[in-house]
Amino acid sequence: MANANTSAGAQGPPPQLSPESAPLFSEGISLVLSRWSALQMAIKNEWGGRGSRALAEQLGSDIFAWFTQSKETLYIDDLENILDEGMLSLNAMIEDGSIEEVAERLMVMHEEFLEGNYESIIKLRETRPQAVAGSHIRQSVNGDNDDDDSTDDDDESSNMMVDTPESNSQSNSVNVQASEVRPSVAAEAEDGWTVVSSKRKGKRN
Repeated sequence: MANANTSAGAQGPPPQLSPESAPLFSEGISLVLSRWSALQMAIKNEWGGRGSRALAEQLGSDIFAWFTQSKETLYIDDLENILDEGMLSLNAMIEDGSIEEVAERLMVMHEEFLEGNYESIIKLRETRPQAVAGSHIRQSVNGDNDDDDSTDDDDESSNMMVDTPESNSQSNSVNVQASEVRPSVAAEAEDGWTVVSSKRKGKRN
């Protein structure tokens, strides 16, 4: 597998994808996101309101723009922040380590595409998305962000949630999914990930 250290650790503007690679990379981002169970759960349950799917598509666009329009070095930490903010816009709090995995996969894919290697997208096209299953993911309710100054903004972006009859019992129902899964699931790491350079060390416990 390609090593993503080249684009992540080099100084100066990142190398650009060729005109042929760019649309394929955009498709690759969509395929990776479509196989991210946490994101698909948020879409399926409309945690971000009726526009949840549109928010997910916007996340894909933001990721593509970050890779193709950044004028500075690409760091995986920044990509993780984009993914985290995208999930927060869907009122989803991710505690299963999947944000880091998705970020690494996208960084590696980008490096491969720069080298003209499209094997990863071929494999993605051939594999079916896994069924959405509960993991260390929970819907963010108003009580989770009492100390957050951005609570008012979050309320505005998710005000369509009040239309759902379950809104009054959200705090009781959304945590069930997290408790159904053994804690060891969050600690399990998928083998074969390429080490990607990071601005900060010891991020993972």
